[in-house]
Amino acid sequence: MKVWIAHEEGRALLGELPPDVEVEVYDGRSDYPSDPAAVEFWVPPFLAQSKVTTPLKDMTSLKAIQLLSAGAEVWVPVVPPGVALCDARGVHSGTTAEWTVGAVLASMRGFDLFARKQLRHEWKVEFTTTIVGKRALVVGAGDIGERIAAVLTALGAEVDKVARRARPGVHPIDAVDELLPAADVVVLIVPLTDATRRMVDAKFLSRMKDGALLVNAARGPVVDTDALVAEVASGRLKCALDVVDPEPLPADHPLWDLDGALITPHVAASVDGTIARAYAPVGDQIRRAAAGAPLDNVVADGY
Repeated sequence: MKVWIAHEEGRALLGELPPDVEVEVYDGRSDYPSDPAAVEFWVPPFLAQSKVTTPLKDMTSLKAIQLLSAGAEVWVPVVPPGVALCDARGVHSGTTAEWTVGAVLASMRGFDLFARKQLRHEWKVEFTTTIVGKRALVVGAGDIGERIAAVLTALGAEVDKVARRARPGVHPIDAVDELLPAADVVVLIVPLTDATRRMVDAKFLSRMKDGALLVNAARGPVVDTDALVAEVASGRLKCALDVVDPEPLPADHPLWDLDGALITPHVAASVDGTIARAYAPVGDQIRRAAAGAPLDNVVADGY
């Protein structure tokens, strides 16, 4: 079985493979290392954009794709029938939750404000706000959402959670409209699907309470950017964004200059050790594929 992986350092992270498994490195930028028609298992580059799917047309023997990220929205529309698409569910949960909680704290405690004052050598006390005693709404109570909720709760927040399906302690997604007006912080950590695309529109934002913070650690197109810009520019809402639409964010986009916006360039999982974490499940997946066993984390219904 021929396997292509995206990183040379990934070889050492796969563990012992069956003797009939041949591993080659294809980073998505250079020439093919061999005939793509023979590839049966493919690990494409991390955080890949749509152009990385181009080799699919040449991979006529492909049986499985193992992503290094949790988001599969680029792949779902283009993966051929009969090819298993597997995501890296759970691999980046800790680091993404860490970014999200950090963004909540940095925004509420005014770290961006004080960073600007530091550049001006300005020592001036400003009263900010706190998550302690506030109410947060986590939209998307999967593994990452549950971690975020646990930390915010530990810090003293009251946390409501919603998910596609209700379960003990988690509201159904239909409850969002009812919960929004009470939330001081709204965290988005949902996959990008047809149901969630532009879920956060002008109506959604209008139901958020004055002064509330919107944190997007999901995908940019979950939010209507123009509607968000209007609300933040008015001073009614604040936002902390690791993902935006469009992405990359153009240099002249109005989001950059909004006082109430904290922006990072899709780096929630871009930390030391990312490649090792991303490849942690890959070796086992290759061994399953070689043995004809069912694969883990197969994408269904868009995620």
